[in-house]
Amino acid sequence: MTTLSLTVLRARVHPLVPGFLISVVVAAAATFLAGHYHAPVMLFALLLGMAVNFLAVEGTCKPGIEFTSREVLRVGVALLGMRITFSQIAALGWHPVVMVVASVVITIVVAMIAARAMGFQTLFGLLTGGATAICGASAAMALAAALPAHPGKERATLFTVIGVSALSTLAMIVYPVVVRLLGFDATHAGMFLGGTIHDVAQVVGAGYGMSPETGDAATVVKLMRVAMLLPVIVCAVMLSRGHAGAKGGKRPPILPWFAVGFVLLAALNSTGWIPKSVQTFANDLSSWCLVIAISALGMKTQLKELASVGIKPIVLMVGETVFLAALVAAMLHWGM
Repeated sequence: MTTLSLTVLRARVHPLVPGFLISVVVAAAATFLAGHYHAPVMLFALLLGMAVNFLAVEGTCKPGIEFTSREVLRVGVALLGMRITFSQIAALGWHPVVMVVASVVITIVVAMIAARAMGFQTLFGLLTGGATAICGASAAMALAAALPAHPGKERATLFTVIGVSALSTLAMIVYPVVVRLLGFDATHAGMFLGGTIHDVAQVVGAGYGMSPETGDAATVVKLMRVAMLLPVIVCAVMLSRGHAGAKGGKRPPILPWFAVGFVLLAALNSTGWIPKSVQTFANDLSSWCLVIAISALGMKTQLKELASVGIKPIVLMVGETVFLAALVAAMLHWGM
């Protein structure tokens, strides 16, 4: 690399360092508090980020915060591919696969229709429905990265992350009681928990809190839902291209690089060649990237913007969560 290239690279990277570092500090503080109080780390990252949102308004931190909320997020999403293997999906047979695919598709379609009926954009229904149906805050961030920029995008993303994190925590407490009332055995209880609770951490907590068998089934079904992230991202990009084309704007690429990275890493992970230590490192790095990115996104948000969302988005997300739980319970009851 020539001296000129190094100089150009340094000139590009140097302005990003302060904002990136403050995002890392906020993410580290959020991780500590989440571990200490046993609460969702994404929620702490958002709240702490919003507490120092003045840093994103102007000054040396602004470029790095913008970069972190966009590019570090995409790296974290790509690394999610290291959480799944095709053999994990095949291990439970075809019934859970059909249940996951059907529940994800139906929930997202219903969410988009409901959002439209309530006066929101269809893409907002895709964002909230995808977060509910797939993997909570991670899916919300991934879909936000795939959707085109618009004035209300960041507020919608942050609201979705806050809502899905809160509902996921509530589900982790309530759903184990629900499966006992429904009389499910260990495997079906795990399939219900893995098919309905939004975030991976809460699925693991609820499943293994009941029994090892329930935890194993819940984790695999949850990873099947994570695998649905790629086709949903592709569909989101195609919808976005349609909206952008209709409005005369620039169309995004049909398959973003982070989606390609996601499927390549999942395929590589499925070969069995990746050491467990590397898988653990990649999963930890993915989690850190997502927490760092959402810390930066929190810094870009004004509290008065979130306060103006009203009651209808809350009703929409609660309705999506209840609908998904009822749908999965019905599928398990009828033997799908």
